[in-house]
Amino acid sequence: MTFFQSDEYLDPKKRVVSGVQPTGLVHLGNYLGAIKNWVSLQDLYETLFFIVDLHAITLPYEAPQLSKATRSTAAIYLACGIDSSKASIFVQSHVRAHVELMWLLSSSTPIGWLNRMIQFKEKSRKAGDENVGVALLTYPVLMASDILLYQSDLVPVGEDQTQHLELTREIAERVNNLYGGRKWKKMGGRGGSLFKVPEALIPPAGARVMSLTNGLSKMSKSAPSDQSRINLLDPKDVIMNKIKRCKTDSFPGLEFDNPERPECNNLLSIYQIITGKTKEEVIRECENMNWGSFKTTLTDALIDHLQPIQVRYEEIMSDPGYLDGVLLEGSGKAAEIADITLNNVYQAMGFLRR
Repeated sequence: MTFFQSDEYLDPKKRVVSGVQPTGLVHLGNYLGAIKNWVSLQDLYETLFFIVDLHAITLPYEAPQLSKATRSTAAIYLACGIDSSKASIFVQSHVRAHVELMWLLSSSTPIGWLNRMIQFKEKSRKAGDENVGVALLTYPVLMASDILLYQSDLVPVGEDQTQHLELTREIAERVNNLYGGRKWKKMGGRGGSLFKVPEALIPPAGARVMSLTNGLSKMSKSAPSDQSRINLLDPKDVIMNKIKRCKTDSFPGLEFDNPERPECNNLLSIYQIITGKTKEEVIRECENMNWGSFKTTLTDALIDHLQPIQVRYEEIMSDPGYLDGVLLEGSGKAAEIADITLNNVYQAMGFLRR
């Protein structure tokens, strides 16, 4: 699989798709690892960004909170700078082709491919077999549907998501071989590939923001302690307290890329991305700081960066008509693309035309 750095591959004709689950609060890891990069991608590519609410039900969840969290996540997309005039912003379940294509893809996806997925093994081990629904096993097929439905060229991924994209590529190639080409043409189609085989788009930095309480674990919505993450909507005093209490070490000075200092590397990386500085600039500024001084510097930078997002978020949430309009327009644009792909797959697989 080819990996493109996002500052190296700037063909504006390429299509990029990505999404974030509406479970829990959107945190700094979601923002720096995904949403912040989307803001620059929308100027370089044709982009579709969606709230993956169907993925949010693979583990036990609070039903009354799902729609609220979905609206909140959409508002955060906009508050962070996603522009609905440049990108299509929509809710996954509002484009029904996602689920339909997933079922069609499932018929061609060997169960062994799903059994090997690392995240399924980890989550099912934690929850226990009796508490794990089938959706936890099959959601990578839905993820493949999310991507293949839009004939995506590039998919922004963190290093822990490459296995899912590789599965998507395998499913695309398998379905293309089973039903595409001359076989599709015999069914009345145009022939050729049913799906583009997407490539990974790796952000230049910040693809994986780590926990504030353990520099070896990814910052996560599902972590039991809220102290482990900075939520985008955290008030100033909460941000200040979390940074003040976050885990550090007893080494002198500050430095990047020392495997014995994962927390140091994580906090410096957060500061680098939040401020837009280079590694070299951060090192010059911070290498001789003690933890007390650096935590103050980092806290100030986080508050300055997040405050405009929080103000804009409140404005959007206070205007539900505007938010509904953005999501309706986005789902309409997405459905136009998705329905073409879905109808082609139905045709190639031999279904009676509707």
